[in-house]
Amino acid sequence: MHTVARSEFPRPDFERENWLSLNGEWQFSIDSPVFDRVIRVPFACETRLSGIEERGFHDRVYYRRTVELPERMREHNLLLHFGAVDYSCRVFVDGRLAVAHMGGQTPFSADITPLLRSKERFVIEVEVEDDPFDLEMPRGKQYWKEKPGGIFYDRTTGIWQSVWLEAVEPLYLKNCIITPLFDRRAVRFDYTLSQGTGCTLETVITFDRREVVRLSHDVSGQTGSFAIPLDSPDTLKQCDFFEELCWTPERPRLFDVLFTVKREGETLDRVRSYFGMRKVSVEDGVFLLNNRPYYQKLVLDQGYWPDSLLTAPDDEAFIKDIQLIKQMGFNGVRKHQKVEDPRFLYHADRMGLLVWGEIGSAYVYSPNAACRLYREWQEAVLRDINHPCIVAWTPLNESWGVPAIHTDPAQQAHCQALYHLTRSLDPTRPVICNDGWEHEHTGGDLLTLHDYTADAELLAARYRDMEQILKLHPGKHSLYARGFSYRGEPVLVSEYGGIKYAAGPAADNAWGYCEAADAKAFEDKYRALTSALLNAPDVQGYCYTQLTDVGTETNGLLTQTREAKIPLETIRRINRG
Repeated sequence: MHTVARSEFPRPDFERENWLSLNGEWQFSIDSPVFDRVIRVPFACETRLSGIEERGFHDRVYYRRTVELPERMREHNLLLHFGAVDYSCRVFVDGRLAVAHMGGQTPFSADITPLLRSKERFVIEVEVEDDPFDLEMPRGKQYWKEKPGGIFYDRTTGIWQSVWLEAVEPLYLKNCIITPLFDRRAVRFDYTLSQGTGCTLETVITFDRREVVRLSHDVSGQTGSFAIPLDSPDTLKQCDFFEELCWTPERPRLFDVLFTVKREGETLDRVRSYFGMRKVSVEDGVFLLNNRPYYQKLVLDQGYWPDSLLTAPDDEAFIKDIQLIKQMGFNGVRKHQKVEDPRFLYHADRMGLLVWGEIGSAYVYSPNAACRLYREWQEAVLRDINHPCIVAWTPLNESWGVPAIHTDPAQQAHCQALYHLTRSLDPTRPVICNDGWEHEHTGGDLLTLHDYTADAELLAARYRDMEQILKLHPGKHSLYARGFSYRGEPVLVSEYGGIKYAAGPAADNAWGYCEAADAKAFEDKYRALTSALLNAPDVQGYCYTQLTDVGTETNGLLTQTREAKIPLETIRRINRG
C-alpha cells in the first residue's frame, strides 16, 4: 500500500481542522471512462510518481474514487476542493454534476452536500479535457510538440495539485482578504460568509505566540470589512515596529490569526490564517519595501521536478528549494510561467523569500484567449493575495500571446486591461505589464528587461546610465510599444545569464543562452555578468536564469536533482557584490 503523498493541508493561509485529504490512489483511464488503471493523485499521468508515466498526447482522462467519510464529518456540509486540474474538467458526485471548471492553474470548489445519497460513502468522478495543440490556452512551458525541446517542457494533464474535503456548517467563512495598512500600523479584513444572516466574527491576532488583539465584529450581511490597529496593544507598545514587527526576507515576522464565526454563542466555524506587516511601493522611481529602498536579487524558478514535473514530490521539496535559494544569496524568486502551489508561498512567507507571481501564457491572441486569461488570472490573484512574500504580479511575459503588441491596438488594450484588472483586485503591489527584453511595455509599475548577452563588458555598457538603458534594443523590438514611453519606473533586469553547463550524458542535448566549458568557466561567467548588473547605478535588481536545469535546458545553478554545479557559498559571495 502506497503512503499518501502530499497529505499536508493544502491551503495553510486558510486552514480548518475538520478536513480529509483525497490524495492517493484513484481509478484512472485515458481516452474513455473504463477506469482500468490506478493513479496516484496529485501527480499528473505524465509523471513517474503517478504510477502511469505516459508522456504522449492525452485529449481526455478520467478519475474515480469512492470516499469513505469519517464519522467526524458526517453531520456537516461538505466542501470539495481541487487545487488545480489541467485544463478543463467536470466533477460528478454520485453521478450528478457538482462543478465544472476551465483553467489548469487555479483552484475551484463546490458544496457537494445536496448531491450525496449517503454521508457515509459516495463516489467522485472527474472528467478532464486537455487539448495539447490549443495555443489559445494559458499553458506556460507545456509544449504542443510531442517531445520537449529548448525552453519548452513535458505537458501536465489532469489533477496536479491536492484534492481535499472540508466539513462546515451551513454558515461558514468563505474567504477573507487581509491587507496590511503599513503606514497606519493597522490591518484590514474584508470577509465573505456563506450566508447573509446575522452572526459574530471573532478575530484573535497573536504574535510570537502571544495574544495581542481580540475583537468581536457583529455581522449583518454576507460581506463586510473592519480594521484593527496594531500600535495600541500593550504587548506591542515596546516593540520596534520596523525591526521587530515588520516582514522582510531577512526577518520574516508573521502574525497569526484565528477567525471564529459564532451565532448566539455557538461556534459554527474556525479558520486559521496569518499575515505579514509589510508594504511594497514605488516612489520617485525607486522600489521600496516597508518604505525603504530594496535591491531585489532574484532567481528564475520554473517549479519543475524530474519525477513529478509541475507537482512537488513532497512538501520538503519546497523547503529545500527555498533553503538553497537563500544559501546562494538570493532574496527572492520570479516564479516563471506557473501559478505555484500555495504550500511554496506559505514556506516563502515563513522563511523569508520575495516572490513575483506569474501565470502561464497563451501563444496566440484572440478574444477567446483574452477571456480565458482574464478568468484564470483573477482566480490566481485572489487565491494568493494574502501572502506577504508576493511583491509583484506578472500577467504577461515576453509578448507571449500578444505577438503584435507593438502596433495592434487590441493587443495593447489587452495588456493594459490585465494591468488595470490586477490593480483593481490588488492595489498594494506593483504590476509588470509585459515582462521582457525585446518585448514592448505598455506602461506598468516596473521597467523589466531580459538581456542574455554573454559579454559582460557589453552588459555593463548597456546599463551604465539611464540614457543607455532607454536606447536598448537587445532584440528586434523596442522597449515600449508604439505610443508608450518611459515614465520613471524602476529598472530591473528580470532575466539574464542562462549559462549552459552540463557534464556527462546531460551535455548531449544541452540547451542554454550561452555556454561554459567547465565549472571554473561557469563561475567566471556568472561573476562577470552578475557584477556588471550589481555595478549598474540605475538597475534596482536582477533575476538570474535559472535555479535548476529543466528538460533540455542545462542553464541552472543546480541540476534537476538540486545538486550545486559550483559551491553555494561561491554564488553567495558573487551575489553579495
